[in-house]
Amino acid sequence: MQTKRILNRFLMSCVTLVLLATSCEIQEDFKYEPANIDGVLGVTAWEFIQNNPDFEVLREAISRTGLQSLYQDEERTFIIPNNNAFNTYLKNSTYNSIEDIPEPILRNMLRYHIVKDHVIFTDPSMDRDLPVAYETENGQTMFLSRNNNYIGQINQGTTRQWEIRTSNLEPTNGVMHAVNDIVYFSAPAVDNSSETTMEKDTIYAIHDSFVAGGANENTNYNSNQYIRPKRMLTTDGNSADDRKGYLMFNLEDFDKPGIVVDMSLSLKVYFARGGYDIHLFEIANSNWTESTITGRNAPTPTQPMISSVFSPAVGGDNRPGTLSLDITNYYRNASPTGRISFMLDTQPWANGVDEYYTRETPDPMLRPMLVATLATGQNNLVLDINEPVIVSEGGSEVLNEDILKISGAEPSDIIYTIDTAPAKGWLIRGADVMVQDDEFLQTDLQSLSLIYIHNGKSSGEDTIVLSAKDRTGAVLEDIEVKINIQ
Repeated sequence: MQTKRILNRFLMSCVTLVLLATSCEIQEDFKYEPANIDGVLGVTAWEFIQNNPDFEVLREAISRTGLQSLYQDEERTFIIPNNNAFNTYLKNSTYNSIEDIPEPILRNMLRYHIVKDHVIFTDPSMDRDLPVAYETENGQTMFLSRNNNYIGQINQGTTRQWEIRTSNLEPTNGVMHAVNDIVYFSAPAVDNSSETTMEKDTIYAIHDSFVAGGANENTNYNSNQYIRPKRMLTTDGNSADDRKGYLMFNLEDFDKPGIVVDMSLSLKVYFARGGYDIHLFEIANSNWTESTITGRNAPTPTQPMISSVFSPAVGGDNRPGTLSLDITNYYRNASPTGRISFMLDTQPWANGVDEYYTRETPDPMLRPMLVATLATGQNNLVLDINEPVIVSEGGSEVLNEDILKISGAEPSDIIYTIDTAPAKGWLIRGADVMVQDDEFLQTDLQSLSLIYIHNGKSSGEDTIVLSAKDRTGAVLEDIEVKINIQ
């Protein structure tokens, strides 16, 4: 079949370095057929990367950071991003080229893509959909697994996961898996639940519908059984298939006492193509009704958006998914009362459709709802651990609870705010450089989500100044995290 022809052509082209340089081509879709098929290359990972044009940017990044020996001499599992992965990363970042990325950040990025173990997805002992934690070269964890079709998965079951494009290539010094994305640490949920003073209160939408543009801008879709936002690949953004969802709630329907410490809009998903973000906006005008709203008379949303969440693929009546949009900051800052309205929009040019159950759904658990978490009393926060971070020049160090720990509330309720960002390096979470006023949780320290990277230029001491609070209003200020650069 086609997969055998592609892989055989690939293996033949990799017999010598000369052939690698002229014709090596990575397979497009490895189907994991066990009969007489393998991905043995006969060259090291570094030799393969050097001589394959699909990984030209990766070669440039490795050379710039001086990590050639890791790919040449070490026995590892290498997650190798292709050119498209780097191009997408640059497009979504503030950098214009690989040269613009600070070298320590680029080095840390590459080191996360190198697993200190031998992981091949055709291993019969590997159970499907059972992520296993592996240590990477940057000190964080990567979860690797495979699905029912033996397709490799990265960080399955966490807040951000990826599917491997080409798996099980075997250089002489380990295993390689090619990806279409730059991957980063993504933490699993940390369950530290215990008896708390928190309560839940739920209210349901009093109006919900969607509207369209173009030829359908005068159509009212109240009779449709789903809210169906969609953004087509149009240049004017006003196609008949450019649809937006509208929802209205009455906050007076909340009846439990307490301090609102968390609030989210929860939507049950009937279908979603997935792979894009869903954006939520406030609507200042709540005079519309679901029976009369159209694309022509729909109220305009305010800017900026108040929440955004990634839409996973979901389909089928028997397995509805849940889309949860955090509106806590909006609620705290705006202090709304009475009726409030929201507009749902898909990521621009996503060309995807989501379908959410409406309030007319017979099962109340499938209806759109606002879920508030209420605190009935205030906690007392205590700074238990505040140890210095020790890092080498140009190196990195993962922050954990041996360095910083506060007790007195649930870890997921303890929120740190960066009052002063580090001056001689960067604090990284996932793919983001954290700056002043950014926030992280105690659970980020538990799950090793945070890493400090020194800029390699300034020695001595660096400092991160933090304040901390929990959702009941308890506060700790002027927490100084010292960083000793050696």
